[in-house]
Amino acid sequence: MIELGLGRISRLLRHTPQSWKAIHVAGTNGKGTICAYLSAMLHASGVRCGRFTSPHLIDRWDCITINEQTVKESVFMEAEDIVSKRNRTENIEASEFELLTATAFEVFAREKIGMGVVEVGLGGRLDATNAMENKAVTVISKIGLDHQSFLGNTIEEIARQKAGIMRPGVPCVLDRTNPPSVRKVVEDYAKEIGTEVVLSSTESSFLDELPEEDFEPHQWENLACAYTAFHLAYTKLESPLHRLLPAIQNITWPGRLQTLDIRSVTGRSELVLLDGAHNVQSAEALGAYVNRRLRTDKRKVTWVFAASQGKELEGILKPLLHQGDCIAAVKFGPVDGMPWVQAMEPQDILSAASASGVDTSQMYNSDDDLSGALRWATTVAGEGPLVIAGSLYLVSDVLRLLRSAEQPKNELLGQ
Repeated sequence: MIELGLGRISRLLRHTPQSWKAIHVAGTNGKGTICAYLSAMLHASGVRCGRFTSPHLIDRWDCITINEQTVKESVFMEAEDIVSKRNRTENIEASEFELLTATAFEVFAREKIGMGVVEVGLGGRLDATNAMENKAVTVISKIGLDHQSFLGNTIEEIARQKAGIMRPGVPCVLDRTNPPSVRKVVEDYAKEIGTEVVLSSTESSFLDELPEEDFEPHQWENLACAYTAFHLAYTKLESPLHRLLPAIQNITWPGRLQTLDIRSVTGRSELVLLDGAHNVQSAEALGAYVNRRLRTDKRKVTWVFAASQGKELEGILKPLLHQGDCIAAVKFGPVDGMPWVQAMEPQDILSAASASGVDTSQMYNSDDDLSGALRWATTVAGEGPLVIAGSLYLVSDVLRLLRSAEQPKNELLGQ
């Protein structure tokens, strides 16, 4: 059960030093990508940097990085053990996400980072990550409708919750593509508490050196947010611009327009696209990418799709599915540490797909058999495009399945 509030996390962190400066990132879409850009830029600039994003993808500790490397399992386990004992001894009854957040901050203290890049888990004002002490910059990315049962039913109510990460005197970078109503909410709150809002900008000599056509429109705006925040947070006189370009160009962010080889599971030689689009905004961005890059010669697209219960399924599927497409619906497995997250029934997904114009003969209910879904999709797609989407929890299951399938081969090769 999700229970927002800062009381328990504050007690958990009472004995954890927070000497590092933080960049705190909230929003509906783009948070994780902005965090990835920021930590890459800070690391390239010689700053010892930690990053905490959620959810984890394969292992519980892969949501924490130090200098762009996943934290060592042993370091994570030691920090987690300290936090768990504190939780039991003081009878705090913290949630799983609060324990994970406290573990990340404990790791940051032990690793003596100079700056931490931290993604909000849910909302902002009452999210566990908002117990941070030393914020240098806050960032609010693109805001849309998601998690309404926790954050409010309008985009303005949600924006107010996200704005709660701001601090007096700490600049807040706001994604410039947000609608005027969101901008007003954020700017009004900034005036209330005594800080300034800085709109993200692509007006910089650094971004001039990057070919905009290499980025999707939403990626370009995420990069603009990240660079604007970096510019505010990095206060050394020496300019690190020459080191930032390769850092940005070499970045990979799993589950976001990621190309993937699934040959070890299905025998398919063509790459597939993996994307965790799980709300209307992110589905629109994915749909635009697929239409532009993969639907060449009016080719059909084959989808493997899963979603969490409670998602606005019709709005998510509308920008993705076209007549003639094929779709396999699957349930993702239990989510480690988040028992309240439940997968939508495949039949519900297929009913919505049918309402979107997909023929029932082009559908497959694979229940919870992800391997079966991928094999069916491979068969019906032929050499055509195959996209796996709908949930970051599905992304996790796919990456885990591939790792398991490839382990025997790697062991034989001595890797």
